[in-house]
Amino acid sequence: MAGHSQFKNIMHRKGKQDAVRSKLFSKLGREITVAAKMGMPDPAMNPRLRMAVLAARAENMPKDNIQRAINKAAGGEGDNYDEVRYEGYGPGGAAVIVEALTDNRNRTASAVRSYFTKSGGALGESNSVSFMFNRVGEISYPPEAGDADTLMEAAIEAGADDVISDENGHVILCAFDSLNEVSKALEAALGAPAAAKPVWRPTTSAPLDEEKAASMMRLMEALDNDDDVQNVFANFEITEEVMAKLGAA
Repeated sequence: MAGHSQFKNIMHRKGKQDAVRSKLFSKLGREITVAAKMGMPDPAMNPRLRMAVLAARAENMPKDNIQRAINKAAGGEGDNYDEVRYEGYGPGGAAVIVEALTDNRNRTASAVRSYFTKSGGALGESNSVSFMFNRVGEISYPPEAGDADTLMEAAIEAGADDVISDENGHVILCAFDSLNEVSKALEAALGAPAAAKPVWRPTTSAPLDEEKAASMMRLMEALDNDDDVQNVFANFEITEEVMAKLGAA
């Protein structure tokens, strides 16, 4: 999805990937532990755990770290986390959905609200912006997985709804409820995907000028840096020209 991808591109240009890797591994580990606690500790028998492990592998999380996170759940270790979704409007009226795993709802809600307020946005009620998004499954493959026709053919056979191919790779979209089945069928045809996860995909977009875009990047970075926040989805659009300026800032 465009908004979050643009944020990641800018963060990559700023060279912050290494600095946040340990934080990223911590978030991935938390999701793995929660997923393992909610079902079987075997990824083959637990769709959510399978997706969490795929996401961890896509970020090159060491196998030992992944296994430790699964073992935490099997051994009854770790805190109990609640899944919480926050919705609101960021700078320029851009819609933002925040997914969190927290052991303290008051702390997380207070922090998320402060991020929105400081950026000139506002946290809304439940379902205040989610109507502008579709909940779908997203499966990603690198360019070397095949050409656009090969991916399209495999996606149709697997029961997917759409394929978006460009120089960065292939993104296959499917119904949210079909994510596990479609990803398994694609894995049999193409090999393991780079990622397979449920996402909120915007149906409308909010173009931002340079000032609003800079504020939005600050909001996204604050959310990304929060230990409790797992995923952020937004419908903002930023031109290449403004992105280049932000990336150099």
